[in-house]
Amino acid sequence: MDRLLEILEEINPDIDFENTTTLIDDGLLDSFAILEIVGEINDEFDVEISAPDIVPENFNSAQAMWELIERLQG
Repeated sequence: MDRLLEILEEINPDIDFENTTTLIDDGLLDSFAILEIVGEINDEFDVEISAPDIVPENFNSAQAMWELIERLQG
């Protein structure tokens, strides 16, 4: 989870990723940022996030992203 937070903060240091649970709902992440995050997660965690996985509930918080990574690794 620490590495995920580092990646997210590199992409947008102005967002409090540890505590925000409405990243998509509040428009804090746009589609470009999501694609960048998907690419970084795929590379860093050796997973393949496919189009059906790219939904708001998987990207509204760092915790949701971490749970997605764990599901894909499992």
